[in-house]
Amino acid sequence: MKRTVTIIGSGMMGSALAYPAFENGHEVRLVGTPLDREIIDECRRSNKHPKFEIAFPEGVKYYQFEEWREAVEGADFVIGGVSSFGVDWFLEEVLAHLDPKMPVLSVTKGLINLPDGTLISYPAYWQTELQKRGIEREVCAIGGPCTSYELVYHDQTEVAFCGKDTATLKMMKETMSTSYYHISLTNDVIGLESAVALKNAYALGVAMTIGLVNRENGENAGLHYNSQAGAFYQATKEMSRLLKIQGASEDSTYIGIGDLYVTVYGGRTRKIGILLGEGKSYEEAMDILAGVTLESLVVARRVAKAIYRKAELGMLDLADFPLMVHANDVLDNGKDAQLPWEAFTFDNTK
Repeated sequence: MKRTVTIIGSGMMGSALAYPAFENGHEVRLVGTPLDREIIDECRRSNKHPKFEIAFPEGVKYYQFEEWREAVEGADFVIGGVSSFGVDWFLEEVLAHLDPKMPVLSVTKGLINLPDGTLISYPAYWQTELQKRGIEREVCAIGGPCTSYELVYHDQTEVAFCGKDTATLKMMKETMSTSYYHISLTNDVIGLESAVALKNAYALGVAMTIGLVNRENGENAGLHYNSQAGAFYQATKEMSRLLKIQGASEDSTYIGIGDLYVTVYGGRTRKIGILLGEGKSYEEAMDILAGVTLESLVVARRVAKAIYRKAELGMLDLADFPLMVHANDVLDNGKDAQLPWEAFTFDNTK
């Protein structure tokens, strides 16, 4: 059955999803945000996203943002392709005006911390804000270890779609599944969304070890895996603890760990983690990476605030989250990136 998929937001991940959708025989309409005008102009000119080496399949249609209502007319579902910096924009400019019956699948990864330390997903945030306006809407989401450029190259990719409406999830899976894009389904929205958001914060800590090796042994020292593995182990331990608090299922936790792996070795967070590990200040690292979208920093700060608040309320022990506390101290308190290794050890002897 041929369907129509409208993607709003022509960033890298949203745009990458045009490939499996179109190659499955569906109509794909790619809509830019007001910040994507040059991207859409280039797509119309060359049928190629300026950040991808491989052109879009012939037949993908392109729209500037002011044409978004035309682009969603007759669509079977909308994919929200904005970054975490566009969460409120997507709410105000799209979701508040989109037919509530139109299914939405979000690629945006992140969490919002409430005053009591509770962490909620973006779908929950959107739904709550829309309810205040008398709009009832469910938002589905994508999570899992997937970088946009590898998806474009048709690298074998395992993700999960989450949402409360199983029939909608199955329709979306049928539309998007290909021989290289494999989709699991879950109703565990907060678990999956928490898992794939937390990995951003923890990938920062793991990536610092790569920069620390460069600082201590020179840039030609090569990769040293002991320190990376040690930080990765601690990251998975802390993630598991936080996800238990979030009520996540085991499968969601495992997907988050897979996402942590790909973010450490192939994501933008790796770049700033290395710079911080090499001894650059936060300000110096941000200057070097000017123009790079770093959603991981938003997540790291929000999760750290939630942890501190829950600790104040006696709901958890900060000593159980030394890597997260350290990453936050490096970002906001000028602490050196040297990891607190002894804080990661345990003693289970009797």
